[in-house]
Amino acid sequence: MEIGRAVKDDLEGINALLRQVLSVHHEGRPDLFKGNVKKYTDEELLAIIADDEKPIFVAKEDGRVKGYAFCVFVQHKNDNILTDIKSLYIDDLCVDEACRGQHIGKALYEHVVTFAKETACYNVTLNVWALNGPAMKFYEKCGLVPQKIGMEHILG
Repeated sequence: MEIGRAVKDDLEGINALLRQVLSVHHEGRPDLFKGNVKKYTDEELLAIIADDEKPIFVAKEDGRVKGYAFCVFVQHKNDNILTDIKSLYIDDLCVDEACRGQHIGKALYEHVVTFAKETACYNVTLNVWALNGPAMKFYEKCGLVPQKIGMEHILG
């Protein structure tokens, strides 16, 4: 298995995994997430692939995308209250349902951490939906701890 930056030829594989993520979110929170839609158009996805401020890493075997990690550099320069540390935010991490249990997610996460260190980041951050218990357990096993907790009160 190889892990590296996504390229144009990875578009189909990334789209397939994005559909899996949407399905988990839609099934868990249909009040928030639409079903049978695309998160990005192909043009938007190609622009993200080309953007060095939003690196996408893919895990591939025999040319097939088995997992991805969408990342975004975040830095609050000259903010009134926040320090100007540079963070690498994991916007989305997914491993193909058919490949889970093969430690692909762990390898992707470790690749992201190495990349963050190499690019002088202070930390790696992410958000995880409370409805996704397996993802929460995975991130805890990787050593992540809660930084902040989003809460809601549904009115209706």
